[in-house]
Amino acid sequence: MGEEEEERRQVPTDGGDPPGAPRLPVGPVTLNVGGKFYSTTLETLTRFPDSMLGAMFRGPRPAHTDRRGHYFIDRDGKAFRHILNFLRLGRLDLPEGYSELALLRAEADFYQIRPLLAELARLVAERRRRRANAVLHADVDCQERLLHFTVRRGPQNYGLSTCPLRVFTANVFCTDGQFLELLGGRLGRAGDAGGAGRRLSDLAEAESNHRLGMAGDGESVAAQEEGSAHPSVSAEEGEARSRHHLRLEWAPRPLELPEVEYAKQKVRPLRMAPPDGREVLTAAEFLEEVLKTALDQGFRVDSVFPDPEDILNSRSLRFVRH
Repeated sequence: MGEEEEERRQVPTDGGDPPGAPRLPVGPVTLNVGGKFYSTTLETLTRFPDSMLGAMFRGPRPAHTDRRGHYFIDRDGKAFRHILNFLRLGRLDLPEGYSELALLRAEADFYQIRPLLAELARLVAERRRRRANAVLHADVDCQERLLHFTVRRGPQNYGLSTCPLRVFTANVFCTDGQFLELLGGRLGRAGDAGGAGRRLSDLAEAESNHRLGMAGDGESVAAQEEGSAHPSVSAEEGEARSRHHLRLEWAPRPLELPEVEYAKQKVRPLRMAPPDGREVLTAAEFLEEVLKTALDQGFRVDSVFPDPEDILNSRSLRFVRH
């Protein structure tokens, strides 16, 4: 009986393992892929037997393990998340706006998962089709606030001053999300602390019913503001902003408005990204930048409102790309 039991242990169970070869575990498997750890099952890893993973985990124990005995694969660990989910679900489920398709295709090719390669090819073709048939709409509005404030001219001597503050609000919608990333980068949205246009999430930090505060030291006291109320935008709305929609709010500081009073308005200037760095002072300057960027990206002007003959002094532009 003992000899028969010993003989059964020596016979390969899958037709290819030599006697005494280390065996893969039956339970959960932990992989170290480029320093990121994943736990799964052999059934998932061998879902496609003709893939590299299928061959790797159907045979003897893989030779490469880390110090804790986890199976080590020297590939991109972040991308492997999507590889593993495809093995689990049988479908590709990428987050909206996923921008590393080239890397994921390279990883899928390394693992030789042919159904995933086919799905990625279909997705790339679909994205190209969407980029080739895109719609772009940009509108900008300007509202004026009349600010009254007092300025200290000397001991117990205060004077009343008044000046208008122009607040611009621009909304840009494009079916091609990459265009908005490009436009936002040109407008200094990529970490330009000096004067990036305000996003919806920035607006959520402002008070819904904005008013000028009272200065504690008496140097400059804001009395009141006239005009439209500050738009109320919740934090949830800011986070839910679509990658196809860009909203900017900015207000150039009038020369006669002291910086301390300007700071109380909770608005910012809008500047072009370096190395340009110039400030956008008018709606026409903003639409000019949208127009140049759109033409560079293959769009053509489809409609102008209100005057088709005066494109830069318009309030709304629509572009198409075929």
